[in-house]
Amino acid sequence: SVISSLSDESQVVQAIFNKDTDELKSLIYNKEDLNTLDADRRTPLHAAAYLGDAEIINLLVLSGARINAKDSRWLTPLHRACASRSVEAVSALIKHQADVNARDKLWQSPLHIAAANDSVACAELLIPQLSNLNFSDRAGRQAIHHAVFNGHINIVNILIKHDVNIHAYDRQERRAIHWAAYMGHSEIIKILVANGAEINCRDKKNGDTPMHAAAAAGQISAVKILLDLEFDINTQNNQKCTALHLACFNGQDVGVVHELLESGADHEIRNIKGCTPLHYAAASTHGALCLELLVNHGADVNVISNDGQTPLHMTAVHGRFTRSQTLLQSGSRVDYVDKKGNTALHVAARHGHELLVATLLEAGSDPSKHGSGGKIPLHLAALYGHVNCSKKLLTAHASDDSGPSFADVIGFCDKNGRCALHYAACGGALECIDVFLSYMNVVPLLLKVDSCGRTPLHYALSSARKECARRLITTLLQRTEINKDFNDADNDKRTLLHHAAASDVNAGCVELLLDQKVNVLAVDNVGYTPLHYAAACGHEVVVKLLVDANRSILSRTHEFEATVPSPLHLASYNGHVSVVMFLAEYLLELDNGDNEGRTAMELAAFQGNFECVQALLMQGARITQTNTKTNSTPLHAAAFNGHTKCLQTLVEGAMRDAEVIENKLMNKFINARDCNKCTPLMYAVTNGHLKSVEFLLSRNAQVWPVDKFGCTALHRGAIIGHEDIVKTILHYSKQQTVRSRTHNGRTCLHFAAIRGNATMLETLLQDSPVVNTIDRYGYTPLHYACFEGHEPCVDAILLHDSFTKFEGSAFSPLHCAVYNDNEACADRLIETLGDTIVLLKDNKGSTALHASVLGDNTDCCLFLLSHGCDIDSTNVQGQSPLMLASLMGHENSVELLVNSKADCGLVDVDNNNCLHLACLKDHESCAVLLLDNIDDLNIINAQNNCGQTPLHIAARNGHVSSVMELLKKAASVDTTDNDGFTPALACAPNNNVADCLDMIISVMLKFSTQS
Repeated sequence: SVISSLSDESQVVQAIFNKDTDELKSLIYNKEDLNTLDADRRTPLHAAAYLGDAEIINLLVLSGARINAKDSRWLTPLHRACASRSVEAVSALIKHQADVNARDKLWQSPLHIAAANDSVACAELLIPQLSNLNFSDRAGRQAIHHAVFNGHINIVNILIKHDVNIHAYDRQERRAIHWAAYMGHSEIIKILVANGAEINCRDKKNGDTPMHAAAAAGQISAVKILLDLEFDINTQNNQKCTALHLACFNGQDVGVVHELLESGADHEIRNIKGCTPLHYAAASTHGALCLELLVNHGADVNVISNDGQTPLHMTAVHGRFTRSQTLLQSGSRVDYVDKKGNTALHVAARHGHELLVATLLEAGSDPSKHGSGGKIPLHLAALYGHVNCSKKLLTAHASDDSGPSFADVIGFCDKNGRCALHYAACGGALECIDVFLSYMNVVPLLLKVDSCGRTPLHYALSSARKECARRLITTLLQRTEINKDFNDADNDKRTLLHHAAASDVNAGCVELLLDQKVNVLAVDNVGYTPLHYAAACGHEVVVKLLVDANRSILSRTHEFEATVPSPLHLASYNGHVSVVMFLAEYLLELDNGDNEGRTAMELAAFQGNFECVQALLMQGARITQTNTKTNSTPLHAAAFNGHTKCLQTLVEGAMRDAEVIENKLMNKFINARDCNKCTPLMYAVTNGHLKSVEFLLSRNAQVWPVDKFGCTALHRGAIIGHEDIVKTILHYSKQQTVRSRTHNGRTCLHFAAIRGNATMLETLLQDSPVVNTIDRYGYTPLHYACFEGHEPCVDAILLHDSFTKFEGSAFSPLHCAVYNDNEACADRLIETLGDTIVLLKDNKGSTALHASVLGDNTDCCLFLLSHGCDIDSTNVQGQSPLMLASLMGHENSVELLVNSKADCGLVDVDNNNCLHLACLKDHESCAVLLLDNIDDLNIINAQNNCGQTPLHIAARNGHVSSVMELLKKAASVDTTDNDGFTPALACAPNNNVADCLDMIISVMLKFSTQS
């Protein structure tokens, strides 16, 4: 509030609130600060505006008060005056040039405030001062939204009168009519519609119309108005929900549902989940009356959603007892199953709805029906500890004398062979276990194994259900006729102790088993003992109990040539420092490797468990110990994942290590190489760990070593594109590092150009005297930048002081650019080096136009031609760009070159012209395209070195369209090739067939002549 404690305010503010003008004038005369701020940064003028005192406002402003001062919420005095609906105050402030466009922290202007507070007169004063009435606040709402939301009809009329946009959306793309409908302002809906508002408009998030908004909010008057305006009552939103769906879902006003149904709403429409309004009425908190209305209007009570659930399933989920009765009385089927195979009884049992379970059983629901995974309802009730539901289900099963006994029912199994006792034990349902064990002949079920080879006791222990486990063990011990073996293992050879050790953090279950003298050294299929599982899970108390039970377990599990990781390895990897400390105190050898050669310290460093690293160092683990297979150190592991704190711990440990100090191995330790010749710095760089890189470099990590590919740390940074890391390395290194080459001759400039990181390339170029370094394949960084289309990198290279011309491979950067359709890069090259570079040829005599044609890049072809490229230049094979395009079957390039007057008569070293080449490579469409532009018979009938014309080749390859076009162009049918074959004989699949055909034709012609 404005008045927090008037006595704590300044004398000026007190005078204002007391409306003591004389006192205020006296204070002004005595030079009191008129712009003093309170705790919320409000000035005296804010107080005057709040009170609506125009006289005091005038006095303060004329005496130097800041008229547009903003408080902590960025509200100006004009905002305050509008909120107080004081016309006089607003008029006075406007007269003194108050900012009518001022925004508060919610981006609301004085007009927003006036609209929200029904300050009609204030709005009328503000509107003439504003050039735009349609500006939005932070939520995207305009003044019309605020007026409509609050139901201020007069403000709405004034805004509409001044042509505000009534179709404006807020941030959620809701219009004013959405808010009018949501708030139930029916008169405003009429006004908006009368002025052109659309009743079918949708919001952005859900696609809701005003009718959806009204129905969801239970605004019956708004619903009636929209229906009167002929709204399509069955319109669906983005989730395919109608207004009836939302009305039933919220259930706020049953009258809305009644009105919609009476107006013809279709109660069988399904939404995107396949749910009808009845599904929602069955599930919703306030949907009871809605459900009755729907049922009375004939809604299908057995309708199924996409997941197979009926409305009865929905009542079972939420325990809607009364509604379930209504559905059952209306014909709802109790035996319908959902997609998982569960009936409503399964669902009710799982959620523990006792009354609903009883109702469904009375209605004839089958308690022995197998649902998801073969579970019966009793299994679900037992799993979740619903003892009363379990009793009812048991009674329902065994109510018939001829039916199964209670023991039989409890022993019913799912698909995995688990009975109700398994489920109760797993869920820790002690009361259910007691109920089950109270029946005769149930105790033998305690030894029943499922498909995994596990008894109920296994599940009680694996879930750390101590009391359940105690009850099961006690019961077994009391029955002398039962053969009990607490070392029984499941199919994975995991004993009860394995399960308990893995799950029991407090060790209560483990103690129960140790009291029965179980085998602590038992090994499962993986090779793990219970100690392995306890260590991996960080169960320190369990670890201590197991070690105390049998000290030999430590030596057994930490052998030098173990095939599985030791408990110490597992604890280190998972960061259980207390377990690591305990084990390390008892173990003599802390540096043994696991089956992959990794020490416990390497695993801890890899995972970033620096406390475990510290613990191992304190207990004497060797910091220089390497992986027996990869030769990597813990420093490599920590650097690989960027665990800087581990790196610090390791380096500090090395600085204190006697072996390192005595042999001066610190530099070797920091720069140790693994089997790939990689240093820790290389891994930190490769994986982008800047802080780790900075730390290693600050500890004299060397940048110049190379890995098995010849890459330095700087190469790796450039390859990956870590700009900050590259800058850091350059800060610690010298120019020689930038110029160093990999085994393929590439520098970091090459990799930066390939990567396309212009900023990084520019950084590297600052430390590089030469830009045109050539790799093993003859390519410079400019080649790669042009090939990849990285125009900024091309610019950076061209602008370097050392660049004067192309160097390296004759397949120039221009060739690279146009081959890969990078016209922008080609343009930069020509702009820098001139048009003459378009005439350059590579080692095969190909120009850039040849390269462009190879990629069928017509835009680049046009670009090159516009810069004077020789369209008929030939390569060492004698092929022009047109011939090459024909050979490759690139129709677009062929069409462009022909239209650009390329010479179609040129021939290659085998005397093939473009027509020959198109036909030779089965590019029939290219041949037809060429023929459309060739009329010269010398070209059409040209013979290659084999004496073949294009017609010979087209005929042999069966190109019907090409042959037709050639014949239309008067191609010679008599010309013979070097084998003496005409085009007709060339159709033969081989020479022998051609000879036969020639003889037959000769005879035919002879008889034809004689006749």
